[in-house]
Amino acid sequence: MTNDAPNGDIQQLIAIMARLRDPNGGCPWDLEQDFSTIAPYTIEEAYEVADAIERGDMADLRDELGDLLLQVAFHARMAEEAGAFKFEDVVVAICDKMVRRHPHVFAGASVEDADAQTRAWEKQKAAERAAKGEADTSALAGIARGLPEWQRAVKLQSRAARTGFDWPDHRPVFAKLREELDELEAEFDRGERDQGHLCEELGDVLFVAANLARHAGIDPGNALRGANAKFERRFRAMEALAAGQGRDFAALGLEGQERLWGEVKRDELTQS
Repeated sequence: MTNDAPNGDIQQLIAIMARLRDPNGGCPWDLEQDFSTIAPYTIEEAYEVADAIERGDMADLRDELGDLLLQVAFHARMAEEAGAFKFEDVVVAICDKMVRRHPHVFAGASVEDADAQTRAWEKQKAAERAAKGEADTSALAGIARGLPEWQRAVKLQSRAARTGFDWPDHRPVFAKLREELDELEAEFDRGERDQGHLCEELGDVLFVAANLARHAGIDPGNALRGANAKFERRFRAMEALAAGQGRDFAALGLEGQERLWGEVKRDELTQS
């Protein structure tokens, strides 16, 4: 393949993707893929972008954004092969949408603040759905079902809140969380557990926890990511302590392991 596009030109990426999908000499793996098989990689790459941002690693962020851009090129190439649309059509569509949804920037309209802009954005999206003939007029319409469930829970709650269906502050959310925890505990304590009911009660607890995060202005996914990182850091430190003492971590038993956990936690607090 000859490629006359300069480095950094999006046409170079489009040409590379076309070559990878070429039945005559392309990559066998790339040729086997379709939208459904590539979708999980698209989601994974978006998470890797978020991870690079959280770590503040700009070099890694550059690379991960490239990987995410490749996903766009991959989907667009498959769509072009199917006669649906091309990469350029994707660019035109998003440019049109951004101009249309920002009349205060491009059409002389005005908004009071970011909250007013968010409300205007949602109204514009609702108008666009109506123009497409979509029958769903609910305040919850248009929330993607493919979102991570934590994120979807917050979006559902936020949309409902715009209609006035929301607690005034965090206090009743805590009360609801305690209520749901009691119901979950009661389900656990049943003689014969009903896994369906147990799943439902656990879901209620998680949904209210997401609502509490929303009232705190905290993304629950970020909060859980931080908790995961803290657990991993402390667990690895416990393993290292046990190894440094010449002891088998798994053979310590829960009591011995919890002593190490307390030691690691105290060390972290001392260093902070």
